Amino acid sequence: MSDTETSHTSQLDAIVKAYDIRGTVPDQLDADVAHALGVAFAVFAKAPHLIVANDMRPSGPELVDAFARGVMEQGVDVVNVGLASTDLLYFAAGRLDAPGAMFTASHNPAQYNGIKLCLSGARPVGADTGLPEIKQMAQAVLDGDGPLPAERSGRLTHRNLLSAFVDHVISFIDVAQLRPLRVVADTANGMGGLVVPAVFERLPLIDLEVMYGELDGTFPNHPADPLQPANQRDLQARVQSGGFDIGLAFDGDADRVFVVDEHGRGISGSTTTAILASSILRKHPGATVLYNLICSRAVPEIIREHGGVPVRTKVGHSFIKQIMAETGAVFGGEHSAHYYFKENYRADSGLIASMLMLDEVSRVQQDLSVVRKPYERYSSSGEINTHVDDVDAVIEIVADHFSSSGQDRLDGLTVDCGPWWFNLRPSNTEPLLRLNLEAPNRDDCDQHVAELLSLITSV
Repeated sequence: MSDTETSHTSQLDAIVKAYDIRGTVPDQLDADVAHALGVAFAVFAKAPHLIVANDMRPSGPELVDAFARGVMEQGVDVVNVGLASTDLLYFAAGRLDAPGAMFTASHNPAQYNGIKLCLSGARPVGADTGLPEIKQMAQAVLDGDGPLPAERSGRLTHRNLLSAFVDHVISFIDVAQLRPLRVVADTANGMGGLVVPAVFERLPLIDLEVMYGELDGTFPNHPADPLQPANQRDLQARVQSGGFDIGLAFDGDADRVFVVDEHGRGISGSTTTAILASSILRKHPGATVLYNLICSRAVPEIIREHGGVPVRTKVGHSFIKQIMAETGAVFGGEHSAHYYFKENYRADSGLIASMLMLDEVSRVQQDLSVVRKPYERYSSSGEINTHVDDVDAVIEIVADHFSSSGQDRLDGLTVDCGPWWFNLRPSNTEPLLRLNLEAPNRDDCDQHVAELLSLITSV
């Protein structure tokens, strides 16, 4: 194997993750790799045309062009929908019934880019649904052993689906039932700067202010990762200083949203999942609702209280979409603020979640700080990451330590200690263990976190 082949092998090993493709540009992800992935996806998807889109990162257009060239070499047409949020690309894959490739690195820093792939109808492509095969084919292309070009090259067309996407997003609510609200959205120089104003223009009673709305993939104001509390601080301060009713914090590709109440207090993804579940179950009584296993214990409790059937899942969009299809679930939520809707081709959308939150606050005629209270029943640690030398060995030691408590291995190790519980999951890419713990109150939570961290770091 030549040095170049070895280099490309290490590139693909580094960037093909469990749920998507992601790496630094150009050392891990460059035009050659994007071209090879385009060839591979065209062969794998077996469709007459594919959809491509990109976020605002400077490297996006070159990578999209190379990917599209690979697709068209296989005789497959390409529809480029241009700058888009990830949920817009999923909408396109559903509406046009075609596979799609979204070039984004979501919340990662500016030097990163990546690809989120889906099949027609926005069906997921992940570790169990095709990514390894696509990686293998791309490697063959990079090694010079890929498929020959088709006799006829595919055609490239451009299409703007923003207006159709906006129609779809607002179809989830009755706009006439919204009450006047003042909303501030921090789009973090990400794709929310395009899609959020387009949606809110259609809501006449909602007064919107956008923070950091310029599309700038260098992220000059703060990282586009609202999961980190530090990146919500500007929004929280603006909510308070401006007297807003609701704050919305979007990530870089705008498929996730975190909500802030009128006092500037952030609402967890678990609480938002529970609120949205109760809202959706009013319209779909008795329906199945998914939640991932690091969500608060309050989530399945509330689903049951509202007549729904809770189903617990692994973390990650490809797993959740697959289980939604298998169970017919109407909604799914993740603690990381991904919210999935059956009527959105089972795909996640921060904007649809935002509409339903506005709808719920309007319906109950109360401030969000009041609305949230019945859904917040326990104290949680948040996700705590710890570097360890041997991830698997540490998990087994922890499992043995808690051998008298209920355990399962759905995703990492989950231990039910009665009044409190925790989940310990390995990172897909680093020697990290991710701890999530929940207890009845803050003192108990902090005490148990200290116990777990002491045990983890003593190995």
